[in-house]
Amino acid sequence: MIQHRVGALLNKGVAEGVYPGVALLAAQGGVVRLFEAVGKRTLVPHPLPMEKETLFDLASLTKPLGTTLAMMKLVDSGRIELDRPLQTLFSHAVPEDKRGITPRLLLTHSAGLADWMPFYLELDQVAPKDRKAALRNQLLTLSLAYAPSKNVLYSDLGFMLLEWIIEETVGMDLSRFLEQEFYAPLSLKDIGLFSAMLPGRFTLDRFAATEDCPWRKRIIQGAVHDENAYVLGGYSGHAGLFGTAAEVYALADLLRRHWRGERSDYLKAETVRAFFTRQDIVKGSTWALGWDTPSPANSSAGSYFSKTSVGHLGFTGTSLWMDLKQDVIVILLTNRIHPTRKNEKIRAFRPVLHDQVMEAFGLAR
Repeated sequence: MIQHRVGALLNKGVAEGVYPGVALLAAQGGVVRLFEAVGKRTLVPHPLPMEKETLFDLASLTKPLGTTLAMMKLVDSGRIELDRPLQTLFSHAVPEDKRGITPRLLLTHSAGLADWMPFYLELDQVAPKDRKAALRNQLLTLSLAYAPSKNVLYSDLGFMLLEWIIEETVGMDLSRFLEQEFYAPLSLKDIGLFSAMLPGRFTLDRFAATEDCPWRKRIIQGAVHDENAYVLGGYSGHAGLFGTAAEVYALADLLRRHWRGERSDYLKAETVRAFFTRQDIVKGSTWALGWDTPSPANSSAGSYFSKTSVGHLGFTGTSLWMDLKQDVIVILLTNRIHPTRKNEKIRAFRPVLHDQVMEAFGLAR
């Protein structure tokens, strides 16, 4: 039985300390065939069971399911062009070394920006209302790590810039734009970019806990784990999206149906197909537009996902992979950094889990 085979592996993950708890949703042909929740969503201050309705800090799944989704909409409507240089997208002056950066380069992590910086240490001393402006000034003035389009470096900073581009274009913050264009029309109530003040419909105990944070000196629950996103008010273009497995699936399936040409009410099929296509700007890069594709060896998607797959990982222990050719979606949400980020057992576990699901679906080859 599929549930028994995969469920046993999920429970093994708990027993071996890969994560305290996990929610797994896997679909084939647009039909959910597996939906399991095992383990604990919190260990401290007191244990609570993992549930299918648990809300997770999705971490870098914010990039494809938030920022990239917004970019899809703006490209689809012609309001943004992927190869338009940064200097034409901002009302602010752009330094010469960054004027040629484009949304395409930002979405493929080949814009020349550093991967990460501890902005929060300085921003914590700035008045909350001024922090985003202070960050954006830093993003423009920081030295590049390499010449644009000449290398690939996975970058949170690039998605911070993309958030700025989106907000300059639409005249509202990213959270409101996503709610207006996608989440509200789809009647999604359990996914969103939440500010420091949670929506009143949520209680803290619905959230999977993350780290015992050395900086904040407490267990993080119901607030974004990423320090830079936290100090910016709860989210940024790179992190801050929360959601349940079911609503992550709702967005993934929406994109799947548009890619297949079964729907065209939110986006054109050609737009989704373009974003799901590996760009090959830098030799050897696996990046599509805001989405990753399987690496030739040691992919987190395991051994059986086809080359026509897209996905993304999140630092908190989350992932989404879609095999477009074999029509499979696998959503793996865990709280693997609860209570410490030093637990990295998920790296070895994740591809094994994906292989187990594909074998259960009869797609091993």
